[in-house]
Amino acid sequence: MGSAAAVAIKRDDLLKEAAAFEAAAEAAAINGLVAESARDILRALDCERRAGSVGPQVLQLIKPRA
Repeated sequence: MGSAAAVAIKRDDLLKEAAAFEAAAEAAAINGLVAESARDILRALDCERRAGSVGPQVLQLIKPRA
C-alpha cells in the first residue's frame, strides 16, 4: 500500500501546484499582465495533466488477447 500512498501524495502535490499557478494567473490578470497570466494558466494545465497520468494507466492493465 506504500506505493499507492506515494502516488496519492504525488497527485495531491501536483494539484496543489496547479492551484497555486491558477491563483498566480488570476492575480496577474487582475494587474493587467496578460502574458504572465497566460504562462501561469499553461503551467496549471500542465500540472493537472501530469496529475492525471500519475500511477497505473488503464491501458497498461488490459492484456491483449493473443
